[in-house]
Amino acid sequence: MEISLETTDHVVPEVKYEYLDHTADVQLHAWGETLQEAFEQCGMAMFGYMTELPKVEIQKCYQIVTDPTDDLENLLYRFLDELLFLFSAEPFLICKKLEITRFDLEQFTIECNCYGEEFDLAKHPQGTEVKAITYSAMQIYQKPEHEKNEVFVIIDI
Repeated sequence: MEISLETTDHVVPEVKYEYLDHTADVQLHAWGETLQEAFEQCGMAMFGYMTELPKVEIQKCYQIVTDPTDDLENLLYRFLDELLFLFSAEPFLICKKLEITRFDLEQFTIECNCYGEEFDLAKHPQGTEVKAITYSAMQIYQKPEHEKNEVFVIIDI
C-alpha cells in the first residue's frame, strides 16, 4: 500500500550489514542495537545486493505488513519475502530506507514503511538477482544472551 511521504528529509541509517560467501548463494549478516534494527538492516542488505544504494532516491513510500506467524525465524523470512515481492512486482520498489513502525513479538508481525523509488535500469546498476529467501542456516541472536542483536540469512541468487 502506497502512503504519502510526510517529509523530504529522510536520514538514512548507517550500514550495519555485510555479505558472507556461501556455496552458490550469499549470506546476509546484519546487526543492530535492537532486534528490530537488525531486521531493518537485513532488509537493506538484500536491497544493497540488488543495486548500488547511493544511487537510489526516496520518492515513494509503501507500507508492508506481515501476516502473524509463530516464531522469529518465520517472521524474518516473511518480512524479507514481502520486501522481495515489493521489488519483484508492481511497484518494483528499490528501497533506500526501511522503518519498522510495529515490531510485535507476541503476534510475530511487522509493519514497515519502505522508502525508495521504482527500479530503473537506466539509473540503477543491476546487481545480483535475488530469487528467494531461504531458511537454510538462518540464525537470530538476541541480547542479553549475546553481545549484540544479529541475524544471518542465506538468499538464493
